[in-house]
Amino acid sequence: MTLFTLMMSSAMAETGKLGFWEKLNPPVDISTHGHLIDWLFNYTTALNLFFFSLVCAGLFGFSFLYRRKRHPKPYYTYGNKKPQIMLATVIGVAVFVGIDMNITRMSNNDYIGVFTNWPSESEDILRVEVLGQQWAWNFRYAGKDGLFNTDDDVVTLNDLRVPVGKKVVFQVLSKDVIHSLYFPNARRKVDAIPGRLTRLWYELTKTGEYDIACAEMCGTYHYRMQAKLTVYTQEDYDNWMNHAQEHAFQTNDPENAELFWGWAWQ
Repeated sequence: MTLFTLMMSSAMAETGKLGFWEKLNPPVDISTHGHLIDWLFNYTTALNLFFFSLVCAGLFGFSFLYRRKRHPKPYYTYGNKKPQIMLATVIGVAVFVGIDMNITRMSNNDYIGVFTNWPSESEDILRVEVLGQQWAWNFRYAGKDGLFNTDDDVVTLNDLRVPVGKKVVFQVLSKDVIHSLYFPNARRKVDAIPGRLTRLWYELTKTGEYDIACAEMCGTYHYRMQAKLTVYTQEDYDNWMNHAQEHAFQTNDPENAELFWGWAWQ
């Protein structure tokens, strides 16, 4: 049985346990600002459904009112009369200003005021370097010296572990093609681009194990780019990190380019 078959069987078995409405729910939100993404998504979806309903009502309603039995002689119009042009213009401007510009305003406020409001250097934050490749995620933590790209770095493969209630800042790079580091439960993602560092940060509010995925079609085995996110209490995270640092020199060999791939934090 292939890896893909196992993954699909597991997902189908898990999905089968859920009710119909539960299957429609998004992944549980475990981040401090994920509700902003959810609200904007729900708002946009509600508007789409509302106007889709209006269009359907107009389409089927006018088809019924102006059916052949009631109007055997058709009336042809090109919609280029002044009242028709004015009505279409008013509706278009109202939709653009009241909906499109409003959604743009809200998303821009969230982006500038929250998501690009980077934690300051003076804050107690966790820094993680991420390298995407076909088809895996590599994660790197600074060792006891606090510096990246040194012998005591802690390196993991498809296994990210962070503490709850602490801001985590990522610097992301790709080894080959464009990938996208995606945290469904944090509602965040950022592209991993060859030769260009990208950044992302979040703060998680709930412990547990969650999925990490690639949100960019990156090749034949794109579906294999699944990693695990483990959110610990601070005490459990410290215990894990202390244990991982004891073995750092064995898993971060400077002579092995596959393991020694970091960069000085920028």
